[in-house]
Amino acid sequence: MAHSPQAATVYLGLGSNVDAENNLRSALEYLQSEFGEVERSPVYRSKAVGFSGDDFLNACCRIETSMSPGVLKDWIATLENTHGRDRGLPKFADRTLDIDILLYDDLCGNFDGLELPRDEILNYAHVLKPLSDIAGARTYPGRNQTIQACWEEFRGDRKLETVDLDQD
Repeated sequence: MAHSPQAATVYLGLGSNVDAENNLRSALEYLQSEFGEVERSPVYRSKAVGFSGDDFLNACCRIETSMSPGVLKDWIATLENTHGRDRGLPKFADRTLDIDILLYDDLCGNFDGLELPRDEILNYAHVLKPLSDIAGARTYPGRNQTIQACWEEFRGDRKLETVDLDQD
């Protein structure tokens, strides 16, 4: 009897600064239709990083998937493209939708071209804070420290404003 691969717990970072509320809502609906239950952090507004642009809305979510990191990365790229992602723009630019695989179980290293955990987690409040909201008790892969402790030690810009994505 064949058995399906065990599902991995994956944390994704979502961001948008172009029609951000609608793009984040839509992305969460797509994620839910593909993966079932999606646990989501609060949504935070933060200033654009690395360029002068509209504020970003950011959140993190948890999914369970049996997709490999590479297959999931490709699925996410298709979702971003569906939302008008322009891959010709510089790294720091306006985004209709940006979804990053932050954590994939406890993997540490390069998997299918992805560096895990994603290095941006510890560098930006708009990634670390929402991740700590839904995964604070988890140990950060490769460290003897919880994600909540990483947030408590974070010394960067913490200017985040909570946004109610569920209100109309």
